[in-house]
Amino acid sequence: MECIEAAGGVVVDMSKNKPRYLLIHRPRYNDWSLPKGKLNEGETHHDAALREVKEETGLVCDVLARLSPVSYTTPNGNAKQVKYWLMQTRSGDFVKNDEVDDVTWVKRSKAISMLTHVHDQAVLVEAHVLVKELRRQAKNEAAE
Repeated sequence: MECIEAAGGVVVDMSKNKPRYLLIHRPRYNDWSLPKGKLNEGETHHDAALREVKEETGLVCDVLARLSPVSYTTPNGNAKQVKYWLMQTRSGDFVKNDEVDDVTWVKRSKAISMLTHVHDQAVLVEAHVLVKELRRQAKNEAAE
């Protein structure tokens, strides 16, 4: 059995006091998830992650850091590995599309309770720890 290779992003908004994360609603699965999708032929995971986020959310993002990959079995029994990156929005606006009918920006605790899949929750927890570290570093640099 072949493993499905996919990539995605945890998109964070750090402009407010507390970071907020972008969740997507997929009507096909009726779930709340993180933007992700399969690699195109010859595409790197990094490029696929940026493309998938743009296709599903309309947002052009900058990568802040790589996150740990996640492996799981899909509902139809296929092995899947998703490599994620922490991202920040550069431009764009959400437009409803074939894959995603709604998005929402939420704080970590609400995001954890909204995400349908445990593997998405684990990625978000890791991203949040990294965001707190990046914010701490930025404060320290500003104080110097």
